[in-house]
Amino acid sequence: MAFIQCRFFSEVLKLTTSMTVILPEQTAGQMGTESVSKQERHQTLYLLHGLSDDDSIWTRRTSIERYVSTLGIAVVMPQVHRSFYTNMAYGNQYWTFLHEELPRVARSFFPLSAKREDNFVAGLSMGGYGALKWALRKPTQFAAVASLSGVTDIVNIANVPEVSLDDYDLIFGDEDARNTDNDLFWLIEQVDQMNGPKPKIYQCCGTEDFLYEDNIAFRKACEQTNLDFTYEEEQGTHDWDYWDKKIQDVLAWLPIR
Repeated sequence: MAFIQCRFFSEVLKLTTSMTVILPEQTAGQMGTESVSKQERHQTLYLLHGLSDDDSIWTRRTSIERYVSTLGIAVVMPQVHRSFYTNMAYGNQYWTFLHEELPRVARSFFPLSAKREDNFVAGLSMGGYGALKWALRKPTQFAAVASLSGVTDIVNIANVPEVSLDDYDLIFGDEDARNTDNDLFWLIEQVDQMNGPKPKIYQCCGTEDFLYEDNIAFRKACEQTNLDFTYEEEQGTHDWDYWDKKIQDVLAWLPIR
């Protein structure tokens, strides 16, 4: 695998930002690993970080590079700070950066497929929210989406001690996020009613996680739809032991060719 730490200028953010990228590489002489590259334009997993981290965290806290080495897929991990992948009321336009600029820039730098069936998105905690929002708002961009211990109720998150009220106010200002494009419960209803392709959804959460009850509520809402939905739970908290294990389950679940 090729491991690339990429710094580039974002026209949307109007600043230099970063993404960490893993690219398939066909190797034969590298000891202790097997790597494959299946096609010229790679299937791609956009992998999103949580509230307190950055684009490097998945490679520092999990073995994601080793897990994908035999799958022949690329992994793109962007940096969005504490934005909740949203166009902030008092901050930068991270939603526009995420769904418009990031794929375009990444595909201009690297041989990544633009086909819907070749693109997936996943994330943990705040990144789980970002992944679900991206796939549900732009269902023609992704074949599948996965949320690991995701923030599923963006309205309720302001009451969670681990998220400061300052963050919420900076992101949403005076806006009521309920029944808007930032509300996952509202989005699944809209996607369920639409015609055309819809992404497969995978959701998991540890039973000792502080977001567990919100995840249960979102699971119940998904089960009321006709969406292709998979839910898993087991003992676990909001930590990297759980996420390192579950990202392997996500990779096994994804429709990778």
